[in-house]
This record gives sequence, structure tokens and C-alpha cells, in this order.
Amino acid sequence: MEEMTITMDPAATAAGAGIGLFTFALWVAMVVFYIIVMWKIFVKAGQPGWASIIPIYNVYVMIKIAGKPGWWLLLFFIPFVNIIIGILVLISFAEKFGKGIGFVLGLIFLSPIFYAILAFDSSEYQEIAE
Repeated sequence: MEEMTITMDPAATAAGAGIGLFTFALWVAMVVFYIIVMWKIFVKAGQPGWASIIPIYNVYVMIKIAGKPGWWLLLFFIPFVNIIIGILVLISFAEKFGKGIGFVLGLIFLSPIFYAILAFDSSEYQEIAE
């Protein structure tokens, strides 16, 4: 049998490391952006901003902002049902800030842009009777 040797190209190794570092930095930037945006939205809705950084609890608070019952959180753990419930929560969530179905579609398909718009525009949270 012939012995196989593997040679490492230093340029390829450096390029791979650079790509990995760039990807990590981009991911960190997106996480920080998301935290800032959701913090502002939560505060705008009269909720504590820190709630936006706690997993699962942030979904519960978002459900409450949307005016839906807290037990809907359990529905997020059921496959396929969670998609429908997520859309229903987003519709109510957008309505609470005076936004329509077009804005909901933006929240679904262009999330970073539309969540930033919601965080930094002049819209106000409105308690709507259900």
C-alpha cells in the first residue's frame, strides 16, 4: 500500500480562518443588533427591556404585548402549530403598534429591517380591547 501524505496550504488555512472570523463577527453584530432592537420594542410596549434577552421568557412577553393569553407559549413547542401561532402573534403584535398586514409580511420576510423600523419609528403601543 502506498502511504498518503496530506499537505496543508498556508494560504488556504489563513483564508479559512479569515472567513471563519468574519462570519463570527457578523453573527455577533447581528445578535447585538437584535438585542438593541427588541429591547427598544419591549420598552416602547411598557415591558422591561431586559426581558428581550432571556430565552423563552422573551417569547412569553411578546405574546403578552400582542394581547394573547400567556398559555399560548405552550403552543410554540408543538411542531407546525408554532408557525400558525407565530403568525397570529405577529399580526396582533403589529396591530398593537398601529401596523397592518403589509408590515406583518415585512416582519416575517425581512425581519431585521422591519423590527428596526418598529423600534425606531414614532409608532406608539396601543392597548386594543380584544
